[in-house]
Amino acid sequence: MHELILWCGFVGAWLLVAGPVYQAVLELREEDVERDRIAAAAHEVDPVPRLSPWWWLLPPAAYLVNRRRQDRFRRAVVDRLSDEDLEAFLSFVNKAQGWLLVGLGGFLIAAKETWELVEGNEWATWIFWVLLVAGAGVAVGHAAVRSARERVILQARRPRS
Repeated sequence: MHELILWCGFVGAWLLVAGPVYQAVLELREEDVERDRIAAAAHEVDPVPRLSPWWWLLPPAAYLVNRRRQDRFRRAVVDRLSDEDLEAFLSFVNKAQGWLLVGLGGFLIAAKETWELVEGNEWATWIFWVLLVAGAGVAVGHAAVRSARERVILQARRPRS
């Protein structure tokens, strides 16, 4: 029974990774973000000047200078966006951030459950790392394959011109 519970925790935790990753793909694809207009607005703004390597002699100062430059650039791009484009972009970013946090939480639980499985079976530590990478690959791969399959099905239904 102990072995069954270890495997249930392992599989269940990885489902808590795969589910949010797939749901994020579905929801973010539905967002009405005009990527072309956002890219055009970014091209209208002067690019962020390259930071002098001398700044890296004081890494905290280099970080702050670079961060301020990036913030100015972002503000300039946002100022060029229409209200609708800005709302759509912020909605996309907020949903992406939310799903990232949910997926990361699931991943951390999956890492713990994977370790419990490895430890409970007294396997070598390297098996933990293999299972961790494989689990993450399966979770992301599932979302990619499902998304690609959906695209193929929809393209096959469209009339050929």
